[in-house]
Amino acid sequence: MRIGLTDVDGHHFPNFALMKLAAWHKSKGDSVGWADALFGSGYDRVYKSKIFTFSPDDNTPWGCEVIKGGTGYDIKSRLAPEIEASTLMDYTLYPQYAYSIQFFSRGCIRKCPFCLVHDKEGGIHPVEPVQLNPAGQHIEVLDNNFFANPEWRSAIDYLLKAGQKVNLHGVDVRIMDEEQAYWLNRLRLYKSIHIAWDLPQIDLTQKLMEVTRYIKPWKIMCYILVGFNSTMEQDIYRIERCRELGIKPYVMPYRDFENKTRPSQYAKDLAQYVNKPMLFKSCSFKEFSPREGFRCEAYFHTDNTITN
Repeated sequence: MRIGLTDVDGHHFPNFALMKLAAWHKSKGDSVGWADALFGSGYDRVYKSKIFTFSPDDNTPWGCEVIKGGTGYDIKSRLAPEIEASTLMDYTLYPQYAYSIQFFSRGCIRKCPFCLVHDKEGGIHPVEPVQLNPAGQHIEVLDNNFFANPEWRSAIDYLLKAGQKVNLHGVDVRIMDEEQAYWLNRLRLYKSIHIAWDLPQIDLTQKLMEVTRYIKPWKIMCYILVGFNSTMEQDIYRIERCRELGIKPYVMPYRDFENKTRPSQYAKDLAQYVNKPMLFKSCSFKEFSPREGFRCEAYFHTDNTITN
């Protein structure tokens, strides 16, 4: 078979599903490559993967069987069971990215009102790791809630044996304890440890103070969700608490799954201001206007070890 692939979202980050599909089909002797409209109807099948609903669709008339998948098309879409079970990965699709993508678990213990993970993947459950990139220099760990995985110790052991730097995308500060912090400190980190303070109704100040007793605060970056269910005062409160503790805040403007709610000018201005590469030592927010931006007194760190 001649297989064509389309990464509808673009090639800004390797598409996990397409790499699994490509590797599985190649193991069966099929010809696989990026779908090219100039090739016309020469394909037996085209796979289209779309993660984000706001990505414009590809409407090329391929003249063959077209299979659409990904959250951007259907939250319930799944790979065929035999492909899902495969651990083969085709990293030749994205030679520009010199790293591996890895999952040790899927799903989550949370049911956050703004998140689709539990609806799409269910409760937390371990999965078998896939092949690493032969040319990879570090590992992107995409687990939604790394330490909620009942087999997280095995995952840590795997990463330590791999001997590469690690970028953890999902660490739940609400369940972090001293043992987990100890193993985080054992890993060779590629970037900051990613935590989140999404719900302003839950004050994480005390938990963050506890965590920074075990982990140097400059190793931590905290996502701050704005524009979902928070006031400006609640947004500033979370940002300031992180800064006071030496944790880098990173503002994430909310976009809904159906792409009906776009980030407000306030949310975009706040993100642009807070997410600058320099970390503020202190900042007293006096007034904010979506048009004028922030007016504040700020003092900058000049220690390069604090930035990523």
